[in-house]
Order: sequence, then C-alpha cells, then structure tokens
Amino acid sequence: MITENIENLLPRVKELAIEAGNKILEIYQSDFAIRTKDDKTPLTDADMAAHKIIIEGIVNLSPDIPALSEESGNIDFSVRKNWETYWLIDPLDGTKEFINRNGEFTVNIALIHEHKPILGVIYAPVKGLLYYAGKNLGAYKSELPNDAVKINSKKVSGTILSIVGSRSHGGVIMNEFLAKLHDAKILTMGSSLKSCLVAEGTADIYPRFGPTSEWDTAAAQCIVEEAGGKICTIDTKPLLYNTKESLLNPYFLVIGDPGYAWLDLMPESARQI
Repeated sequence: MITENIENLLPRVKELAIEAGNKILEIYQSDFAIRTKDDKTPLTDADMAAHKIIIEGIVNLSPDIPALSEESGNIDFSVRKNWETYWLIDPLDGTKEFINRNGEFTVNIALIHEHKPILGVIYAPVKGLLYYAGKNLGAYKSELPNDAVKINSKKVSGTILSIVGSRSHGGVIMNEFLAKLHDAKILTMGSSLKSCLVAEGTADIYPRFGPTSEWDTAAAQCIVEEAGGKICTIDTKPLLYNTKESLLNPYFLVIGDPGYAWLDLMPESARQI
C-alpha cells in the first residue's frame, strides 16, 4: 500500500525538490523572461523548468500514480475524481517573490491519498531550507547541508500572538482580524514558507483570507500536521483535496495550537464569504 511506502519515497522526493530548486537558482541568477498566464498570474522559465524536472522524476519514481502540477494545464474533474492517490506539485511557489528577487520562493511536492496529504516536501533554494514530512513520521527541517532536525509547532502562551502573512495579500478581512488582537507580533514571508514558520514554532498562526490553489497548501499541510498543528477552513473543518471541479481553496488558517480558541478571532466578514 502507498501509505506504507512513504518512508521509502521521501528520500527521492527530497532529491527531486532540490534538483528542481537548483535549476530555479540558475535561472534566478540570469536575465529571465516573464510571461502572463490566462489567469493573469506571472510565469517564468523557472516555473516550467522545475515542472519538467519534477514530473519526469515522479513518473520514474511511481509510474502508476498520476500527477497534477500547477503547470500541467487543466485536468478535468471527470478524470481527477477517480484518483485515490496522486502527486500534487507547485514547481515554483511564489513566482512574484522570484521575480522580485527576495529569495522567498519554494518548490512544493505533496502526495495526496483519499483527499489528504500524506507526504510533503518544501524546498527554498535561495535559503537552502528543506522542510519535509510523512504521515506518522513527524516533520523535519534541514538547513542544508546540515542534518535535519525534528520540528514541532508551539502551544499559544501568553496574550501576544505571532502572526505570519504575505507582503502582497492583506485586505479588509485581514485588517479586521488584526484589529481583534492586541500587540500581535507580525511577521512577513512569501510562499509556503509562511506555513513552515507555523510548523517550526516561529509563528502561532497564518490566516489566509485570499485566493490560493490546492498545490499551494498540500505539502505544507502535511508538514504542519506532522509538527502538531493544523491547516483548516476558517470554521476549523479539514482542508481537503480533489473534492470538486475547482482547484481553489477556501479561506483557511494555519495554526500551531489546534486547542486554542481561534474561532473567537474570526471576523464576521470572513464568515460571510
């Protein structure tokens, strides 16, 4: 069974993420071109180069398991709904960070089984940071080339919460959320690294009141959950994958302490979306 093979899959998936990340770095250091996709989001040669490396590697690693990448093109739900297990990939999460050259972009690879992530690898090539997890195996962080250390999310202590968010996604709902807090410590970070900060206990929560797709969260969800945290909808229901035609996520919370009363902090405007 695939769930019993995660420990054997992880080393090769980590290698693929690093290989794709190294290729991204080559392009990052060049005068790369920027195009615009149909959904108005940017696309670079790095997105496609990383996609090619990962897809080819995944096909060799597990030829019987389908793969869905942000750069795969549309795969109709009539096909996807029959997938019990599949790979979900974001070859370059944080293309805007890549274009702005702030180093806060990642390679995300996840394995989904029965609508839930059971393996997750996130690699930030500029920072040399590798996060990974497998179901019932724990979550780990490595500052390459150093060995990996096990990470754990933290329990809320005291009254000052640490909140991580994006530089480019604030908005009215986020402002209302922040208004409910007093003296919160605000951290800014790009891509799936925001969720990783929660997983490693640097931040208490990453609230997302804006659009994301399933490939943006899957790898991070496995890492956060294996670290003791949770990624859930704003009414604390599990975030699930491949359950509908659209690949867009609902608003969600990445929380380090699932026992804390996060619902009490949710703005009414968020509940009405």
